[in-house]
Amino acid sequence: MHPPTNNEQRTTIFLTGTAGFIGFHLANKLLSKGYQVTGYDNINDYYDVNLKLARLREAGIDTNQIEEGKEIISSKPNYRFVKGDLQDKALIDRLFAENKYDVVINLAAQAGVRYSLTNPYAYTESNITGFLNILEACRYNGTKHLLYASSSSVYGLNTRMPLDEEQTTDHPMSLYAATKKANELMAHTYSHLYGLPTTGLRFFTVYGPWGRPDMALFLFTKAMLKGEAINLFNEGKMIRDFTYVEDIVESICRLVPLTPTRNEGWDADSAPTPSSSAPFRLLNIGNSNPVPLSSYVGAIEKELGIASKKNLMPMQPGDVPATHANCTALETLTGYRPQVKVEEGVKEFVRWYRKFYQL
Repeated sequence: MHPPTNNEQRTTIFLTGTAGFIGFHLANKLLSKGYQVTGYDNINDYYDVNLKLARLREAGIDTNQIEEGKEIISSKPNYRFVKGDLQDKALIDRLFAENKYDVVINLAAQAGVRYSLTNPYAYTESNITGFLNILEACRYNGTKHLLYASSSSVYGLNTRMPLDEEQTTDHPMSLYAATKKANELMAHTYSHLYGLPTTGLRFFTVYGPWGRPDMALFLFTKAMLKGEAINLFNEGKMIRDFTYVEDIVESICRLVPLTPTRNEGWDADSAPTPSSSAPFRLLNIGNSNPVPLSSYVGAIEKELGIASKKNLMPMQPGDVPATHANCTALETLTGYRPQVKVEEGVKEFVRWYRKFYQL
């Protein structure tokens, strides 16, 4: 991507989920490209709060100053942080009215397929009501581009690989997937009714340093270092399109200035899914190189120098046996294609893990 122009350097971005895994990395990347960023996160306890606070400290935030609704200026130039909930409409409306953000990137959400089986209301509150608050704030404050996290899970029962954006997504397998599908539909409605340009980002199994403790790489590394067995669902016969976090954030940064536009010549009867007459776009962001779970585990074993003990488990409700992203649309639009191989990405994660936990 070309260096930011003067106009891009003045662009203000409201980034939700900035204490999260992808949000932390994206904030750093956006700042390096000259954007002004306001991070927003409720720092909930879905997983270790200390890890979220450590990410914020790494981003220059004095976590001792954090209070609900209070804006904190980072030691890094052009970065501010506000603790707040997506459901707090009054706070979001106040921040938007005071700052008139040019671009909004919504990464905050209740994550996790399996967690949605036991805590369904957490998903409707954050992923539906919270996203509606973001859409309304964008609508009334002239936001130029809303980018938001969707998920490969929207493909649900689809088995034709690779998965591409023109496939239907009408058969989700978890409430988490259903809320992400709902986000795409809600975004399209606002694009159609109010001309709000929206880009939905279907992430495929993101991993890397500072990752989430509830995801496979973190769980496997932690268990293997303790000499404990790792749980391999579907008896380990899973295939995933593992995507390194730096590839994810580089893709998003390239998409920020690429605002969707209306297509007045669009024909609903002949146009492919998910095109539209509205300024609306959906994109896969994946590595396009599916890897068997056994190979993923092998890469971890190699970096740790430990042979894993394995518990072969049945398939979990809501899980899919395989994912494989077709990212042609992303590459055509941005000139970029995720490229980090699993062996390299796992090596970087293990290096971070050992340093962070002082092993």
